[in-house]
Amino acid sequence: MIAAAALLVQSCAERAPAPPSARMFSADMAGGAKSCTVPTVKPEPGQSAEVPMKVGNDGGWCAVTVNNRGKPFDAGLLAAPAGHGKVLIHTVGNDTRIDYTPAARFTGADAFSVRLLPGDATVRVAVSVTPP
Repeated sequence: MIAAAALLVQSCAERAPAPPSARMFSADMAGGAKSCTVPTVKPEPGQSAEVPMKVGNDGGWCAVTVNNRGKPFDAGLLAAPAGHGKVLIHTVGNDTRIDYTPAARFTGADAFSVRLLPGDATVRVAVSVTPP
C-alpha cells in the first residue's frame, strides 16, 4: 500500500505543470456580424498574407484572427486604413484579432492592411461588404 502511494506521488511530481490556457469571455465575441467569412491565416515573418473577407453590413464586426506561434503579436500597426469602415487591432486570449466594421449602409469593396510585430508580417485584407 505504501509502495502504491509512493508510486502515485512520484508520477504526479514528474508531470510538468499545464500551461496557462487562454481565457475568452462572451464579451470578446459580442457585436460580431451575423455574416462573416474569413479564411484561416498564418502570417510568416517578412511575408505578406492576402486575406479575402466577406461581411454582411448589419452593424457588426468581422475579424481576422492571427497569432505568433501560439501567443498574440506585440503590436499591430495599421499600414493602410480602410476607406469605408473602421479597423480595431487588439488581443483576445492568445490571439491578435483584427476587427473590421463597415461604415453604416456601405456596400461594396474595401481594403486595409496591418503590419504585425515582431516579425514584420503584413496582412492585406480585401473586403466585400454585402447588404445585411
